[in-house]
Amino acid sequence: MGSFSIWHWMIVLVIVALIFGTKKIRNIGSDLGGAVKGFKEGMKDPNAKEGEATPDAAPAQRVAGGETIDVQAKEKSGTH
Repeated sequence: MGSFSIWHWMIVLVIVALIFGTKKIRNIGSDLGGAVKGFKEGMKDPNAKEGEATPDAAPAQRVAGGETIDVQAKEKSGTH
């Protein structure tokens, strides 16, 4: 008695594939992945809107030419 060898797991995998079929196993995998993704999204802050910056992140503005300006730093210096 003890842990199973690789051959035991291979036999179990073949039997499961024969019983359920590879398509059903793939569907179960994608359903499980969707459930994990939904759980992660559910754990996010419910008050934060999608695409909105979190309160910890400094707001930034993009201007022509692709340059990013830190809005908070600009407000602190008093220049607009």
